[in-house]
Amino acid sequence: TCVVDLLGRAGRLADAEAFIRDSIFHDEPVIWRSLLASCRIHRDMERGQLVADRIMELQPSSSASYVNLYNIYLDAGELSLASKIRDVMKERGVKKEPGLSWIELRSGVHSFVAGDKCHPESNTIYAKLADMLSKIDKLTATDTSGTKSDDITRNEQSWMNWHSEKLAVALGLIHLPQSAPIRVMKNLRVCRDCHLAMKLISKSENREIILRDAIRFHHFRDGSCSCADYW
Repeated sequence: TCVVDLLGRAGRLADAEAFIRDSIFHDEPVIWRSLLASCRIHRDMERGQLVADRIMELQPSSSASYVNLYNIYLDAGELSLASKIRDVMKERGVKKEPGLSWIELRSGVHSFVAGDKCHPESNTIYAKLADMLSKIDKLTATDTSGTKSDDITRNEQSWMNWHSEKLAVALGLIHLPQSAPIRVMKNLRVCRDCHLAMKLISKSENREIILRDAIRFHHFRDGSCSCADYW
């Protein structure tokens, strides 16, 4: 999987696919998922579709390949194809795994889902989150690189603002001292909006944020991420 990831980073997707097919691990979904992630980053829709189909054969009930293929189509502007993927998921009874993030403090482990308001400090967390988002909005007002898609509706953006990792980071900013890095774990791949937000928060708050998602560790510091925006 690491070899496939390295080849994918170099844009050598054909070599990565050949490596998988020639290896004894060609029936392992995780190695194909690595290639699928590379297909999305390099916008290789045709290969991405074939790779996603292969993963669906190996793990028909796993939502990850469907979601990745949906995003590939969405990035390519193929909205009708993206819509069909959602229909296929419904037909096959495949449900997207809910995103869950958690952070460990002295008081214990605190977990969140998107839009979570069950935490006893919920009001304080959302007030801190609003302050965080206000600060990064000021940063993006002068730097529009990597900003959000025009296709995102106001409701969708509001929901992304409440993604679980943002809530966990807000709690960390409230309770952890300035010198302590904020460490958050997530069960799914971090979305692009949250990845961009984490970079901006690390800059606006002058804090180190370490986010471990389903793909890799992300070390955010001074507006940059250790993954170099490849994940």
